[in-house]
Amino acid sequence: MTAPFSDDPTLAPSRPVVRMRPKSNGRAIRHGFPWVYANELVTDRRTKALAPGAFAVLEDEARVPLGLVSVNGASKIIARMIDTDPNAVIDQAWFEARIARALGLREKIYDAPFYRLIHAEADGLPGVVVDRFGDVCVIQPNAAYADVHIEMIRDALASVTGVSCILKNASGRTRGLEGLDDVSMTLLGETPSAPVPVLMNGATYMADLTGGQKTGLFFDQRPNHAFAAMASKGARVLDVFSHVGGFSLAALAAGATSAVAVDGSAPALELAKAGAAASGFGDAFSTRQGDAFDTLAALREEGATFDVVICDPPAFAPSRQALDAGLRAYERIARLAAQLVADNGILGLCSCSHAADLSQFRAACVRGIGRGGRQGAIIHTGFAGPDHPMLPQLAESGYLKSVFFRL
Repeated sequence: MTAPFSDDPTLAPSRPVVRMRPKSNGRAIRHGFPWVYANELVTDRRTKALAPGAFAVLEDEARVPLGLVSVNGASKIIARMIDTDPNAVIDQAWFEARIARALGLREKIYDAPFYRLIHAEADGLPGVVVDRFGDVCVIQPNAAYADVHIEMIRDALASVTGVSCILKNASGRTRGLEGLDDVSMTLLGETPSAPVPVLMNGATYMADLTGGQKTGLFFDQRPNHAFAAMASKGARVLDVFSHVGGFSLAALAAGATSAVAVDGSAPALELAKAGAAASGFGDAFSTRQGDAFDTLAALREEGATFDVVICDPPAFAPSRQALDAGLRAYERIARLAAQLVADNGILGLCSCSHAADLSQFRAACVRGIGRGGRQGAIIHTGFAGPDHPMLPQLAESGYLKSVFFRL
């Protein structure tokens, strides 16, 4: 029987109870898997009546408590583990403790406050992403409970970090899957009136925190930028799906002789140009706007070759349903890009599709390279940086992979 509950979600004794179905995988939850899917939970009228983001005690089929979850009947992920203590009080102090723990890791690793501060489940805040840009934090609250408690999260974030500006970014596919709106806003301080310069791998990047993709910059690729830069000394570099110049600017900072950035977004390329200018790269940097597949084919027709080619596309396989089509797209990119790599040059291929695991992605790349008439040896495999920790029980948190070949 479901217990009566108060309107105040921080009062543990009166919380509702939700229960897993018979033969559902309660053991996985007990061993750290943080999600309960809709077909694993008993959804009686009381459960259906819970407001999106409400907290409840999760029990297994034997009525043994597993922990405290947030519930969202509008999502396929109907419950997310918030705390393994079913009596935990979720107040500002609770959020502050999680944020402080995450901050401690970042401050050990990075000498400047530019990084992903909160990486959702792996940092103990399910569905919450926070990227930090100096005195500004950008929150993506991609779970209903985070939307409900956004002011508490804001206050905790400001208290722990001391930042003076906090933005809410409500864009992205995930919020739609959770039944949440797409309204972004400024939660604290004044909205930045210009892109924020970010120094990484010796280059300056321009992050548009209000109008750019996601939170404005992809911190996850930082170690892969560094590897590509190391391999680009004295090289001609082609950076495809470049966004604001991720691989190309790092390569120039490391001594590449030239770099061409290709992207479909004119605003992103303008930011890349601004970053190149701020970095002092001058005439060594150029851009081409257009569809990546078409541009690669056009460069082939022009007879262009490069010593280093890197392709970092958006997620071609964002779900299992899209996996086959996504792998074909990765194979096609590899085929087109391989034909532009000079003999003994390097091809770097990246995927941020969690539905495609490393072995599937790597196999698609190898097929594409072969169909491009080339042969390659793998010289490096890279993943997201340590500010994007992976929860071992949740494969989705280890979404990013990159494979570098010598052709």
